[in-house]
Amino acid sequence: MSPIMWLYGLPLVVILFVYFWNRSKKHRKSKRVFEEAVSSGMTEPASIHPVVNHTLCLGCASCVAACPEKAKNVLGLIQGKAHLVNPTHCIGHGACKTACPFDAIDLVFGSEKRGVDIPQVDPDFQTNVPGIFIAGELGGMGLIRNAIKQGVEAVDSICKLDGVGKGMSKRSDDAIDLVIVGAGPAGIAASLAAKDKKLNFVTLEQDSLGGTVSHYPRGKIVMTAPAVLPIVGKMQFKETTKEALMEFWAGVVVKAGLEIKDRERVESVEAETLTDQNQGFHVKTGSSEYHTRAILLAIGRRGTPRKLGVPGEEQTKVVYRLIDPAQYRGQHVLVVGGGDSALEAAVSISEEEGTTVAISYRSEAFSRAKEKNRLKIADAEKIGRLRVLMKSTVKHIEPDKVVITTEDEELCINNDAIIVCAGGILPTGFLKDIGVAVETKFGTA
Repeated sequence: MSPIMWLYGLPLVVILFVYFWNRSKKHRKSKRVFEEAVSSGMTEPASIHPVVNHTLCLGCASCVAACPEKAKNVLGLIQGKAHLVNPTHCIGHGACKTACPFDAIDLVFGSEKRGVDIPQVDPDFQTNVPGIFIAGELGGMGLIRNAIKQGVEAVDSICKLDGVGKGMSKRSDDAIDLVIVGAGPAGIAASLAAKDKKLNFVTLEQDSLGGTVSHYPRGKIVMTAPAVLPIVGKMQFKETTKEALMEFWAGVVVKAGLEIKDRERVESVEAETLTDQNQGFHVKTGSSEYHTRAILLAIGRRGTPRKLGVPGEEQTKVVYRLIDPAQYRGQHVLVVGGGDSALEAAVSISEEEGTTVAISYRSEAFSRAKEKNRLKIADAEKIGRLRVLMKSTVKHIEPDKVVITTEDEELCINNDAIIVCAGGILPTGFLKDIGVAVETKFGTA
């Protein structure tokens, strides 16, 4: 071999060796993470998530690098192809699809095992009912950043409707451009966008400012990402408390001069023809009524809290969300559920003096909860602050006890209070009444 070949060939061999060794190491790590997820039952993503077409994937790892949760090994390469190796840590950023240069990734709702009900929504956020739009959590996008973006983009689409922003209110005494239902992140962002575009609109909220966030327990850590709000500008939060975020939203409302009509629940929506011959809607609430060209539903998915449906559940000691852990000091408490809200409730109550806490969940693993919360539960159980009852269900509730069935036995434990964190029932009835179609997604885009 000539000196020139040694000069150029040897470094090339070394570079290739290092490259393939590192690649092999990453593949082994990804495979190990995936196998651990399967063995622990952590295989069901909580929200919208990627599905990789391995026919198109060339293993460039652009999706792995783009994932904001890459420190948690959400995506990885196995045998030269991208895989969702740590599914329960995927929270629906969607950056992987954007980064893929081969269009090998689809973002889907649900899985073959777990269907997710999603309203039928077009890319412009309009439902099957022309003039009714959906943005944010109701459409399956739970991240605050995504909800904000959707709220703004939905208003952009609404502005393209005939009659919107063209003096409709001048042609009819009481017709407006838009009714925004919900004052969570999507609703507030949409309200800012509507104000910025000088639309004639109202924002209705059946509860209070903040939407789902306002129902979080005191001190709950809220994860978000920087986002841009119309009129206000960039919000810089990455990790904050519920109270700080609520204070921020209140400040946004004041700064932008928004009017939120809280405690005003929508009771009915009926199609009507407006005076300028544009199709619109007649919206009735408990205290007012509105004639509008368009409606944007920026409400949450919880709707009505999901109940256990067991004898004794009607007792006042059974509630469906945690407000203040301190109120349970010195009591025997049972938390039912396996999501983040259930785990956070159990941990926070267990830290109160004199409490005995148990958490009951029907599955074998807390697969829908964040790793941080799962670790807190494990630590609290290890030091004896709470009792974890997996693969268990509540059978019936007595005034001072609760009966729980597990795989092996039936338990009767002392009980003063029960907090059911089993999620909510999608407001399917309301959507059906106004004509919006709901689809059950089993891993479909």
